[in-house]
Amino acid sequence: MTILDGKKISNDIKDEIAGEVAKIKKRGEKVPHLAAIIVGKDGASMTYVNSKVKACERVGFESSLYRLPNTVSELELLDKIEELNQNDEIDGFIVQLPLPPQIDTQKVLNAVDPDKDVDGFHPTNFGKMALDMTSFIPATPFGILELLERYDIPTKGKHTVVIGRSYIVGRPMSILMGRSGFPGNSTVTLTHEFTKNITQVTSQADIIIIAVGIPDFLKGEMIKDDAVIIDVGITRVPDDNAEKGYIIKGDVDFENVSKRASYITPVPGGVGPMTVSMLLKNTLLARERHRYRAIEAKKK
Repeated sequence: MTILDGKKISNDIKDEIAGEVAKIKKRGEKVPHLAAIIVGKDGASMTYVNSKVKACERVGFESSLYRLPNTVSELELLDKIEELNQNDEIDGFIVQLPLPPQIDTQKVLNAVDPDKDVDGFHPTNFGKMALDMTSFIPATPFGILELLERYDIPTKGKHTVVIGRSYIVGRPMSILMGRSGFPGNSTVTLTHEFTKNITQVTSQADIIIIAVGIPDFLKGEMIKDDAVIIDVGITRVPDDNAEKGYIIKGDVDFENVSKRASYITPVPGGVGPMTVSMLLKNTLLARERHRYRAIEAKKK
């Protein structure tokens, strides 16, 4: 069994991006700029956004963080988004989820300029991804593809079972794993809460990608020997013996599943670190696009 070390691969990617930023600086050009909007003081969201700010510092990006109160109105948030859309200094930005109940999340995501949507959630980017056109791939699925590629895990002709159908992970993964190319060309089954006899489905899978937010959902008896397991779950489970009062658990019963798997991602240290790195990669891609368009505009 091989651990898919997201932390190591994530650091490799950051080093590669830092190298690209060094070249940009040497040419005297503007470095990539990533911004984030966070509403309220959700602990997990704050931790995640802070890790993005630190990652930007490490690779040499500019970064901006906009904190809005939990009581912010939908209109105020949309105004802030439009402000960032119009700001040429910012190459990409994200709106950290979840948002408070008074705000329509889909309306907010739709308001982000697709050219700056480095989270890859805008319908324009999602549609382009589904059509195999150049677009921003959502950061977590992008990270999973990168792990599969860098560990050279065969996907062609394999049976991939995706558990969970969120538009952030499950649905895009089901599309990406079935696309032409590598990683891809697999036969995909998308399962969810209404799937009957799920063990019957998972026990036939060569690759399982799970993102349901239920700790230890996937058990050892639910997989076949040598399956590849990608665990996207990350849940804080109360534990009085832990220093912080909780432990982080994935959606996979790691202890038992790892005994049968050929490759498996740990939690933490698997998919999580990859998400931040791929967000940086999308921002670098956004910067390159904006630079290319500016050059083309000058020619006209």
